[in-house]
Amino acid sequence: MYLLAGILDFFTSLNGIFYTLAYVVGGIPFGLLYGKYLGGVDIRQVGSGSIGATNVLRALKESNPKIAKKIAILTMLSDALKGVVIIMIAKAFGVSFEAQWMMALLAVVGHCFSPFLKLEGGKGVATCVGVVAVFLPLEAILGLVVWFVVGKLLKISSLASLFGVICGIGFSFFLHPEIPHITTHTPLVLMLLLILYKHIPNIIRLIQRKEQKVI
Repeated sequence: MYLLAGILDFFTSLNGIFYTLAYVVGGIPFGLLYGKYLGGVDIRQVGSGSIGATNVLRALKESNPKIAKKIAILTMLSDALKGVVIIMIAKAFGVSFEAQWMMALLAVVGHCFSPFLKLEGGKGVATCVGVVAVFLPLEAILGLVVWFVVGKLLKISSLASLFGVICGIGFSFFLHPEIPHITTHTPLVLMLLLILYKHIPNIIRLIQRKEQKVI
């Protein structure tokens, strides 16, 4: 009884409500929804099977090339903003910075292990960039610059994403040796580890030189 009461108290508290919202909203598979309802394709059955923008682009290029890039950009923006929206609402309710960072992490977890897809999901990169931009905009911008440059030069989305996230979070150790309000880099490191874990198949293909390019 005491355990049940404690669980109920947590999920009905302000922080508990926003933690749940961050995970659930983070888990909304926008790429899958856009691919299905705007492009008429189940992107899980094409390419890597990922619900991210790269696979949306790859899937729709085959069936509906005129809208492929637009839907891919829409997917990227939606994935980036879904965590941001919940954090900004939490700010308005006076939720602490520590709780906001936890929400940022949970939004990325939700994207990677979506409650709507039996705990399957995307790679978490766009959602990570979005939530990090709320607290550390310079690091997010630098990470995007690295992602863009590597993507343009090498045309390999996974490699560009990995370099962008690693560099963006790496820059935080130099630009903000102590993260404002929480002093620790733990949430950022956990996001990085999660993204690296989700990219293991890509990393294996990169080592084997079998990773596909985005043309």
